[in-house]
Amino acid sequence: MYSEGMSTSERLIDSTRELLWERGYVGTSPKAILERAGAGQGSMYHHFKGKPDLALAAIRRTAEEMRATAAGVLDGPGTPYERIEAYLRRERDVLRGCPIGRLTMDPDVIASAELRAPVDETLDWVRGRIAGIVEEGKEQGEFGPSLDGEEIAAAVVATVQGGYVLARASGSPATFDAGVRGLLSLLAPRPS
Repeated sequence: MYSEGMSTSERLIDSTRELLWERGYVGTSPKAILERAGAGQGSMYHHFKGKPDLALAAIRRTAEEMRATAAGVLDGPGTPYERIEAYLRRERDVLRGCPIGRLTMDPDVIASAELRAPVDETLDWVRGRIAGIVEEGKEQGEFGPSLDGEEIAAAVVATVQGGYVLARASGSPATFDAGVRGLLSLLAPRPS
């Protein structure tokens, strides 16, 4: 499953990331992490203080990856509308859900300020980046002057995260796609 060159600590982090996404914090036991990582019994405590420390490293890695993926699209070429559209339409495993969004539904993650921080920071970063793009679009005349960048950014993130929930509930990505199309039609640039 893992490449030979991958260190034990990297295997532990990757295994924890996967298990948190699949099972949540409580369902991610140290034994399951070690089994998935193919690591010996003492290796977790050799590299990490314990499960909370390893979970924090895994959540931070997931957050970094999500920001990098979003930045790749949001900072890419195109008009502000096209960049938001690219973010909304980018390839996703919709039925699996968002690895960061799912952590917001985990009571143990939300109860821990330390575990919650990278989740909150990532969602704030995405909203902030999208709000800036909306403001850029307003300055260029692509979006109407009455649009509020922060409100539109919140709507974009809510559409994505809510779309995951609807798709998982229905067992079909169709509701996610419908939400994206609906939001894009509302954001469509004003005719010149």
